[in-house]
Amino acid sequence: MARFPQGILVSCEIPWGDDDSFLEDIFRRQVQFALKHGFRNLYIFGTAGEGYAVDTSRFQQIVRVFYSETAREDVYPQVGVIDLSTERIVEKLRYAHESGFRIFQISLPCWGALNETELLTFFKDVCGSFPDSKFLHYNLGRTRRFLTADDYRRITFEVPNLVATKNTLATAMETPSLVRKVPELQHFLSEALLPLGFLYGECSLLSSFAWVFPTKTKELFEYGRAHQFDKFLPLLKDYLEAVEDVLSPTRGHQRMDGAYDKLIKRLGGLDMPLRLLSPYQSFSEEIFQECYQILHRKYADWKF
Repeated sequence: MARFPQGILVSCEIPWGDDDSFLEDIFRRQVQFALKHGFRNLYIFGTAGEGYAVDTSRFQQIVRVFYSETAREDVYPQVGVIDLSTERIVEKLRYAHESGFRIFQISLPCWGALNETELLTFFKDVCGSFPDSKFLHYNLGRTRRFLTADDYRRITFEVPNLVATKNTLATAMETPSLVRKVPELQHFLSEALLPLGFLYGECSLLSSFAWVFPTKTKELFEYGRAHQFDKFLPLLKDYLEAVEDVLSPTRGHQRMDGAYDKLIKRLGGLDMPLRLLSPYQSFSEEIFQECYQILHRKYADWKF
């Protein structure tokens, strides 16, 4: 039995004005959009949400607004924290905890790769500081230590409130191992990895394109969860091809995750500015328009 329920996890991006001010009204509409379309697992401040870039005052402001929009019994909001030290991570978590949150998303400090002892110390010190809370680990290569199923197996024994992982870069061999070896954790996987997870046990979906195709995204997840692979696999093929097609104008333009996710939010109908905080570059309006034309010319019947 997994420590956290199955679901579809979606990121909420932070809209910035031309002066880098937080555009609160747009952010609130984004959260309301997600809830209206039935998404209950929302998070802020992952890589796409520029969690690495915000200063303390903006972090605290956005946490307060996010809480005011998600303080409902049927919603499972997560505050993400990305930083260079345990102390800084715990400091941010403490503010979010005092604001009312009890589910958090953490990644490893990235200044240096953690060894075996340091890895366990990190999870014990961070998760142990908030025993009434639940933690999802965001597993990514930027931290210089990409965790395997065996790593999670060892940590899970020692850290009872680690409840989930977010994995988009696991290999075809590693993904089944996560689900088989560490079934206590709910593994949120990208669309491409989802069939490998469902073949071996319970898992969940981390979706970026849910904002553009909310109905198809939920349909895809439910087919997989029910092991209706005769419906799941053809829909997954069409879904991945549609995503690749719509985003084809971005090829050859290397950007941070947030640039893609803000473009996707705009494609979904939100008035999301494409701007990222300094020094990172966003996509141009011209590229957005190219993506928009493909979406509305070829996938208009998918949109909602």
